[in-house]
Amino acid sequence: MTPISFSGQTTIVTGASSGIGAAFARELARRGSDVVLVARRHDRLEALASELRTRHGVRATAIPLDLSEPGAGRRLAADLARRDITVDGLVNNAGFGTDGAFHEEDPDRLTDEINVDVANLVDLTRAFIEPLRDSGRGVLVNVASMAAYTPIPAMAVYAACKAFVLSFTEALWYESRGTGLRVLSLAPGLTRTEFFDGLGSGAHQGTYQTPEQVVTTAMRALDRGRRPSVQSGRRNALLVRLPRFTTRRRTVLLSGVISARSSGAAAAAA
Repeated sequence: MTPISFSGQTTIVTGASSGIGAAFARELARRGSDVVLVARRHDRLEALASELRTRHGVRATAIPLDLSEPGAGRRLAADLARRDITVDGLVNNAGFGTDGAFHEEDPDRLTDEINVDVANLVDLTRAFIEPLRDSGRGVLVNVASMAAYTPIPAMAVYAACKAFVLSFTEALWYESRGTGLRVLSLAPGLTRTEFFDGLGSGAHQGTYQTPEQVVTTAMRALDRGRRPSVQSGRRNALLVRLPRFTTRRRTVLLSGVISARSSGAAAAAA
């Protein structure tokens, strides 16, 4: 297996201010790619951009952008065109989740969640997929989640959003065969990032990976170039096979029991 050379390329990474996004940016820069760092927190983006320029000698451009606002992908494409930046890669990593019974959720927060996790992921992908295909060696990574593989009561919208990302990306993988564009849906499980800060202490019990471990899984899959999707961690790779051996009803019932236990753990920790 020969690692992909990203030398001379430019890759967009959304949600790059921390966690998995920052780990992707560091690994891509280490492999020689210039990077466009996208997130809301400009100060963090600039700090990371400065680090990557100093450590790897790449061009790192920080662009603050609120992905909860519709049409963000097209606005970013116009901004990069004005800067004369042509991209070869896109990592759609930005996303967040809400936790709680659906009928109690804030509708505005749910709209933001769908905009970030689905609507602007599609908008970004559509805005850049043609230059990615034209590149002949482009890369498209859409970060889904282990939540994509089963409905999750108390995280109904988040799990549905990630199921969309998985299905959408695997379809693009098929459409992109023969173009030189490598397409991958990445499904992290529990990962030590800020994602869980807003979900309550103790809400999700289990073994956590580091962002770097998740990115290593993704890069290995891209280097091999055969799979439309990958799960980070051996245990997670086994878990996605379990629903094949039971009914949808039983899968949802089991997911509900696990979700209720997690909620109980969070309440006890509060």
